[in-house]
Amino acid sequence: MRYAIISDIHANLEAFLSVLGEIDGGNADRIVCLGDIVGYGANPNECVEIIKSRNIASLIGNHDKAACGITEPIGFNPAAMEAALWTRGKLTEGNKKYLRSLPEKDAIDGFMIVHGAPSDPDKYILSARDAAPEFPLLKNRSLCFFGHTHVSVVYSLSDRSVNVSRAEVVQLLDGVSYLVNPGSVGQPRDRDPRASFVIYDDRGEAEFRRVEYPIEGAQKKIIDSGLDRFLAERLSHGY
Repeated sequence: MRYAIISDIHANLEAFLSVLGEIDGGNADRIVCLGDIVGYGANPNECVEIIKSRNIASLIGNHDKAACGITEPIGFNPAAMEAALWTRGKLTEGNKKYLRSLPEKDAIDGFMIVHGAPSDPDKYILSARDAAPEFPLLKNRSLCFFGHTHVSVVYSLSDRSVNVSRAEVVQLLDGVSYLVNPGSVGQPRDRDPRASFVIYDDRGEAEFRRVEYPIEGAQKKIIDSGLDRFLAERLSHGY
């Protein structure tokens, strides 16, 4: 079984469609989304509708929660707060209801999915030190996919040592536990502006993929919507 693991679409329709085109051109059996379907970008309803119409299993992210009214965007930076409230005003009631229905974490076919971390859906796992206390929470599972940081990376626990890999292809070995971040579809932050996702083969392999998309189109929509220009500009630089 092959899974396309995506995360942090952030209402970037151009990036999302380009990633789906890449996935559909391959041989993934199922798509899984780790949350933050909306926020930052200019096409929240369109991105939610695609998730719904394609029956993509998804989690709710912190931006999704703010946009559908479960939480307020307290602690967001000014541009993110403005975008969350703008998105709340744009989302249809049906799409808000859908976002509210999504879980914060789940288990799919033997592996765990979370938005931020197993311990806290809003926690950022940014280092091996952050990852270390999360491994015991996997319990009887050896693999967890997480998002939230917008940076593709693999943390592995073997012999009580946490290792970090940014290789394009990672072999998942028996007896080792893994935390895998596919990076972001809609707003990468690893200095590579291409949309990012992972193909996971349950025979023991995670392959990171990058996809070019029409960034200028996404940027123009953000600017034309009156959102902070920084949200558009950062897309060109991948931060």
